[in-house]
Amino acid sequence: MSLDDLYRRVIMDHYQRPRNRGRIEEGAVTVDLNNPTCGDRISLQMRVENGVIEEAKFLGEGCSISLSSASMMTEAVKGLTIEQALELVHLFSKMMQGEEVDIDKFPLEDIEALTGVSKFPARIKCATLAWKALEKGIRECQCQ
Repeated sequence: MSLDDLYRRVIMDHYQRPRNRGRIEEGAVTVDLNNPTCGDRISLQMRVENGVIEEAKFLGEGCSISLSSASMMTEAVKGLTIEQALELVHLFSKMMQGEEVDIDKFPLEDIEALTGVSKFPARIKCATLAWKALEKGIRECQCQ
């Protein structure tokens, strides 16, 4: 199996069986964003306690790249401090721009499957939608 095939399988697994899909009942910061270019929509919720993202969930509609990225992102940020989550957002943004990234600080695990998206500029907005919602939520909650 080629690396591209493996990455496709990881993306489709997150799309078909999304992690952290749903709502947080209480104490959540909520951010709703959409990508008017393609119609992707996400509602991201996160619960932050003492500067740590304790829980992250999402609901949304969109393409496999958008929803898979949201699933991967919510898995990756749980347990991170706000500062670490922002660093991960910037790392992911660089990755989507096709830049080399140092993954020693944050093992990307499934997120690495999205590296190929950088070759398709029209799909970058799909992959980054959830990440932009995360960044906006952190800025709006003033939980730094």
